[in-house]
Amino acid sequence: MSLDLLVLYGSVRSDRQGIKAARFIDAMCQIRGHRSTLIDPKVVDLPLLDRMYKEYPAGEAPEALERLATQIKAADAFIVVSGEYNHSIPPALSNLMDHFLEEWFWRPSAIVCYSAGPFGGVRAAMQLRAMLCELGTPSIPSLLPIPKVQDAFAEDGSPMDEAWPRRASKFLGELEWYARALKDARDKGVPY
Repeated sequence: MSLDLLVLYGSVRSDRQGIKAARFIDAMCQIRGHRSTLIDPKVVDLPLLDRMYKEYPAGEAPEALERLATQIKAADAFIVVSGEYNHSIPPALSNLMDHFLEEWFWRPSAIVCYSAGPFGGVRAAMQLRAMLCELGTPSIPSLLPIPKVQDAFAEDGSPMDEAWPRRASKFLGELEWYARALKDARDKGVPY
């Protein structure tokens, strides 16, 4: 069964390297037959959070928020691609996600984390896991950490090592299981 997936990327830096990992995982989702959309905060260009989407009267939210809310509500699962900034998540990622709340509910998420060094962003992933759970989109148990992201992928997201597609397949297989299970449960109704 094909799924609707959103790949949420978190950096707006001018020389960002993690976009390569986001492009890679987005391409892997499509290769597996899913409808996947990469959400890049540099492209979406949301303002700093002043009001959450739900705080606007119906039909009065800025167009970028309306468009993103529609995409989030239609998704079966989310893949969050996050770097590690001072042992935490990038501010652009937090800003992108914090604009919404109920829109995330009842769907799983998965974390792809990266860093320029050897640890692959796992410290940020631990903070992100708590945040995702609070947003109502709990993350799957597995992570896909990417150390030395600058060397792992070409600019278009092509892997420099053939081990990456194998690792991503196992990771995505787990997300697919959770996404299908929660989709079936949502179709039967949610607790409130």
